[in-house]
Amino acid sequence: MEVRRRDQRADRLSPSASGVETGRAIVIEPWLKKPPSRSGGRSPADARTPEARLDEAVGLARAIDLTVVESGLVTLSEIRPATYIGKGKVDEIAGLAKSASASIVVMDCPLSPVQQRNLEKAWNTKVIDRTGLIIEIFGRRARTREGALQVELAHLTYQKSRLVRSWTHLERQRGGFGFLGGPGETQIEADRRIIEERITRIEVELDKVKRTRKLHRDSRKRVSYPIAALVGYTNAGKSALLNRMTAARVLSADMLFATLDPTLRVIELPHGARIIMSDTVGFISELPTMLVAAFRATLEEVIEADVILHVRDISHEDSEAQLRDVEKVVSELDITATDGRVIEVWNKLDRLDGAGRERVLNLAGRQTSDRRPIPVSALTGEGIDRLVDAIEARLSESRLTFEVSIDPADGAGLSWLYRHSEVLVKDMRDDGSMAVTVRADPDNAARVRARFNS
Repeated sequence: MEVRRRDQRADRLSPSASGVETGRAIVIEPWLKKPPSRSGGRSPADARTPEARLDEAVGLARAIDLTVVESGLVTLSEIRPATYIGKGKVDEIAGLAKSASASIVVMDCPLSPVQQRNLEKAWNTKVIDRTGLIIEIFGRRARTREGALQVELAHLTYQKSRLVRSWTHLERQRGGFGFLGGPGETQIEADRRIIEERITRIEVELDKVKRTRKLHRDSRKRVSYPIAALVGYTNAGKSALLNRMTAARVLSADMLFATLDPTLRVIELPHGARIIMSDTVGFISELPTMLVAAFRATLEEVIEADVILHVRDISHEDSEAQLRDVEKVVSELDITATDGRVIEVWNKLDRLDGAGRERVLNLAGRQTSDRRPIPVSALTGEGIDRLVDAIEARLSESRLTFEVSIDPADGAGLSWLYRHSEVLVKDMRDDGSMAVTVRADPDNAARVRARFNS
């Protein structure tokens, strides 16, 4: 195994609440050698380097306060059905775990129940695969009722396929003919039924939560507030950007999946219009299928959004690969990079040196005006004014500007206009009426015209 030494002072991105480490862990990045593509190199989907994948896996482990004592790459020519990696590497890691007093080994790959059980026996440690690790992080970060339900649903779905591991000490089949299972089989089936019943109850509760969220979205539509949704790879700085733009106090940390639950905040644009900023869960490569389905509800705000801010960590070495991961998921929501609502936000300018900043700014400036990214730093506030202007300009493209006539004494009517449109100019006419120039989306524009017979 190619071991990568790490700074032990940076083992955790944040101290645990108790100040005590969760456990001493070894992080393994299995890297399956693949044949080169026809072009002579790796395909774009494989552009992420194994070193970058290992660093991400270490970050995931540190996000639940594991102390990473060792981490390394294991290059594979093939995947072994019994242990995923070869016997020689299994023995080598067993010795490493013993010498480092590690109680947990994180395998940054999907493991079958049999592979997980065999590795735990060989290493005498707890073994967590990528799916289990991400579910554990989600469980710690979820705060709302919906988030907790989504995590429990994903966890039960994951454990349902691993019940065999809990009952290997019982016989699985009696001797002789017939179809009666042994006591182990009976217990497994009983546990499976309990899990399935709990999954059914959770799904019913989630349906109620989703209906409530829909009612909230419908009520927001009635007050005509446009929505700007933040999407991006985990740790790209979405929550920090939300805090910077709205003076919110959402948890913002240099940590993978620091926040999970959707957050909504109101911001006032320079010309007086108010919009709702919506933060969403961060994306990650190879997100377990069960979690994609479970957290789809948190992305419903993106589908309904008037503007989508795709926040990228432009200082990250794998920024392009992260871009493709996000685009792959949002494409399932029928949103593409060419969608007129999308604005790319290149965050973390403060982490670039002089040459890096110049390169990024030049690259952004060469893009066409309709797809030009906005370089910013959520930490220092650089570029935030340009971003706000870009949001306002993008919103105005899809909104209609027109004039209505109103009686100056009609205070209720003027108040209604402010609630359902963006009031730009008010002028008194010679006949004593008031000419009000407003801007609204097509649906609200029709309501305004019907209300004032314009």
